[in-house]
Amino acid sequence: MARTPASPTPPNDELVIKKRRGVSLLGSVLLGLIALSMLGFGVTSFSGGTVRVGTVGDQEITASEYANALQGEVNRFSQMVGQPVALRDLLPAGLDRQVLADLIRQKALDGEMGQMGLSVGDAALAAEVVKVAAFQGIDGQFDRAAYGDTLRRNNMSEADFEAGLRADIARGLLQSAISGGAKPPAALTETLLAYAGETRDILYIPVTEADLPQPLAAPTDSDLQAEYDANIAAYTRPEAKRIQYVALLPETLAKDMPADAAAVEKLYQDRIDQYVIPEKRLVERLVYPSAADAAAAKAKLDAGTSFEDLVAERNLTLADIDLGDVSKAELGAAGDAVFALTEAGVVGPIDSDLGPALFRMNAILPAQETTLDAVRAELTLEVQTEAARAAIGDRIDAIDDALAGGATLEDLAASENLTLATTDYAKGADDNDPIASYGGFIKAADALAQGDFPEAIILEDGGVVAMTMLEALPPAPRPLADVKDKVTAAWRAKALTAALTQLAETKVTALKGGADLASLGTVKTAADIARDGAVDGAPAALVTAAFAAELGAPQVVVDGDFVALMQLDAITPASENPASAALRATLDAQLSQSLGADVFDLFGGQVESAAGIMIDQNVINSVHTQMGN
Repeated sequence: MARTPASPTPPNDELVIKKRRGVSLLGSVLLGLIALSMLGFGVTSFSGGTVRVGTVGDQEITASEYANALQGEVNRFSQMVGQPVALRDLLPAGLDRQVLADLIRQKALDGEMGQMGLSVGDAALAAEVVKVAAFQGIDGQFDRAAYGDTLRRNNMSEADFEAGLRADIARGLLQSAISGGAKPPAALTETLLAYAGETRDILYIPVTEADLPQPLAAPTDSDLQAEYDANIAAYTRPEAKRIQYVALLPETLAKDMPADAAAVEKLYQDRIDQYVIPEKRLVERLVYPSAADAAAAKAKLDAGTSFEDLVAERNLTLADIDLGDVSKAELGAAGDAVFALTEAGVVGPIDSDLGPALFRMNAILPAQETTLDAVRAELTLEVQTEAARAAIGDRIDAIDDALAGGATLEDLAASENLTLATTDYAKGADDNDPIASYGGFIKAADALAQGDFPEAIILEDGGVVAMTMLEALPPAPRPLADVKDKVTAAWRAKALTAALTQLAETKVTALKGGADLASLGTVKTAADIARDGAVDGAPAALVTAAFAAELGAPQVVVDGDFVALMQLDAITPASENPASAALRATLDAQLSQSLGADVFDLFGGQVESAAGIMIDQNVINSVHTQMGN
């Protein structure tokens, strides 16, 4: 059997799968088991686990262990993306190398624990087993039958599971013992605190197009040509497919379909609430516990207290009491009084379903009536379109049969009276023909290849289309005349930014010359902005510039279409920041965790090196093959 020595950490220069640091408690066994129980994917058996993938010192990595761990990671990725993922799709990303590295680390630590005499008792093991959700009944308590059934479904014996879990717990104890005491130097914490806890007060004046002394000039033809030539890639149509297609669309047939007058009138009556809208009012209702309370509130209102104050006294907001637009009938007993108002006002107290209430009417919405004659044409077209859909549905089988019999699109167009056309379709292009506005057409066109036989595709509006690819078209610049609007918009955006930047720079010059900041425009303020903070209505570039600026020194900040004159008004060191204590504790905890992980990682690497590692690639390849690679 061929054996090759393995490095302590397999190469992972191109991994997109992030390597886990350290050994997490219950990690390898429970993650694999839970993923399997949730997704229901099986794990291949390898003769009871007697075949070895490799050894780490005196510890064996069995093929079964490797397969279980690998399948667990595959299932985890499948759950993450919401659909099954094949092992072969994850191998290029280094999933197998990561799983093997984790197992090597675990086995190295197991050997070290054996030499140290570190183990976990039955009580600690049982305490962890009963916490696993997969082993609990509907009452949330440990279910002995569920425990055995779950393990059997995943090709795992209770003894193997408990041995793996016992080792995981012990590794967790070892990790805590080694990394738990790691503390960062105080100087490191304070240095990071001084950096992260510092805040800025910013003064800034946005410069907009309205501030320009004169309107931006229109571009000349040479301006547009220069913009077009300099950015030709932006105006180049991507690779396209020349597609011949036949189509039968409801909108094409609709105008020739009969429209029964009774069907049109029924459609109108079905939607009568849209066409005949009674007079309504915008109303708010303020409910009180008793008639006396409501009467007292009305007296206060009449004496000058605002309605808003009455609402606040009830610990409510205007949104809480808003009834929206309501009809007279919807107001019940209050309908007559509210609708008697000819202008905004308050009536009451009046009994309501919730108790005595004051009603404020804010606006009158007059009745609206749209007659059948006014909408007859659009309703008729709708009835015709529905009839066209039904007619197309009746012809689908004939179209399918013709295509299956070898009819060309030209034959089909002639025999079934379909529209025959050609389109140059480019995925994602904004100038595709209208037929490419259908999602069904797009999906089929994206998948279409030369030589594919046409088939009937039902479109989302009930139409049908069939297509074939004639040829592939290479990327090609679109004529300037076809993209003139886009070129003009791009040129104008750049010209506007340049003009605003120039204007902002003149303001900086004026400020340096002694001008008052307020005289240069509307000054906005942003106080106590943290390094990772944000200013409402401004891009992140404003904060970045503030933390790079000198106190009191004005500068221009440009980010896309945002241009502003910015001046750093104050710097508050972390020592004066009220939030510093909490930030210091957070930094200290994060640094301790990171340092502890690094210490344990170094420890694990040393243990691996001392143990000696041998890996059998032939067995690994066999596992991959049996798992469907």
